[in-house]
Amino acid sequence: MDIGALDSLRIVLDPVGQAGVALALVLVMFSVALGLRVDDFAFLRDKPLLFVGGVISQVVILPLATFLLILALRPAASIALGMIVVACCPGGAVSNLLTYLSRGNVAVSVALTATSSLLAAILTPTSILFWSQAYEPTATLLRTLDVNPLIFIGQTTLLLAVPLVLGMVLAARAPDVAARIKQRTTVLGVSVLVGVIIYGIVYFFPVLFPALPLLGGIVVLHNALAFVTGALAGRMLSRLSATRRALTFEIGIQNSGLALVILLSQLKGLGGAAAIAAVWGVWHLIAGGLLAVFFRQLDVMRGEPGYVRSD
Repeated sequence: MDIGALDSLRIVLDPVGQAGVALALVLVMFSVALGLRVDDFAFLRDKPLLFVGGVISQVVILPLATFLLILALRPAASIALGMIVVACCPGGAVSNLLTYLSRGNVAVSVALTATSSLLAAILTPTSILFWSQAYEPTATLLRTLDVNPLIFIGQTTLLLAVPLVLGMVLAARAPDVAARIKQRTTVLGVSVLVGVIIYGIVYFFPVLFPALPLLGGIVVLHNALAFVTGALAGRMLSRLSATRRALTFEIGIQNSGLALVILLSQLKGLGGAAAIAAVWGVWHLIAGGLLAVFFRQLDVMRGEPGYVRSD
């Protein structure tokens, strides 16, 4: 198919589907907030340069690097929009898990995830619009979608901020209750997201299949850029390999599920953009897992404590 045709492809959901997507977003953000603790932000006090540098790398440097990649590749407008939306989303719990598996500094990872999640309520919609308007094809595409910037920011902020605030209040006042319901809300929200992804893939597979090689190549390159950005930030901000690994995963892993929900609920379900978010969601798990294995093998070769050479 003509890759430019992705710009006109829409994943159209009925009112029930739209409500389900909005509910999934609320549940995901609510479950994130249930896990936030004051101790997660201790690095802001103990190591402010590392903390601020990590946040800036994630919310500013990664979108900027993505924008430069878009200028170099000149992809179809909907694909570029998908890249921008993914880059502007916060990290997720997956980055914390991969940091742990790679023997990275989990405390740093959790602190950055918590901070980016809190900032997402305002910065994610604002950043999406800013970088989209900076690239003429995506700016034109948004005009054809009749996206009102104020309404987009207001609705997205409301959907993100309200569950975050409610979750944090519940976690602070009733931590036992928050701990009990966190797993259920996470599972329910993720289940709805998976259902939406499966629906979109099955329904539009005949149209999207010819474009998958190109989409996959762009996602692999974009994700590699994100990991490199994180690795460079780590080298600039810390001498400790564990902290560098945390930054590598925190910036290399993005909440593509959130990106997909924003695209489906707020940006008319653009086919190319949604496909980028969906493929990213699969690939970053593969790439992140391989990178974690590489780091652990590196520790084995270096004879780090806790590892015994087999030779």
